[in-house]
Amino acid sequence: MSETIARLQQWYRIHCDGEWEHDNGIVIETTDNPGWWVKINLRGTELRGKPFGEVRRGELTADPQPPWLHCYIEDETFNGAGDPTTLHEILNTFLEWAGG
Repeated sequence: MSETIARLQQWYRIHCDGEWEHDNGIVIETTDNPGWWVKINLRGTELRGKPFGEVRRGELTADPQPPWLHCYIEDETFNGAGDPTTLHEILNTFLEWAGG
């Protein structure tokens, strides 16, 4: 997991240019499903407009039961949501797609 965090930190660091980080960034939060939701704003990055194949696993109902995962792009934001065991997978899904 520490390698994944280091890669995410590197991706964030190279995009901080004195402006981008004021309106954009990375949000990692918990949900009441329970689970994780990762949001990474792509505006002003080389990833804006890059095709991404939606990742879906499990039943995405109002009260999803593990295992479940959903990664997608919406409004120039990478969204990764999943059950409590999927944070590492969500971050790796983003990083593999980002090439970082």
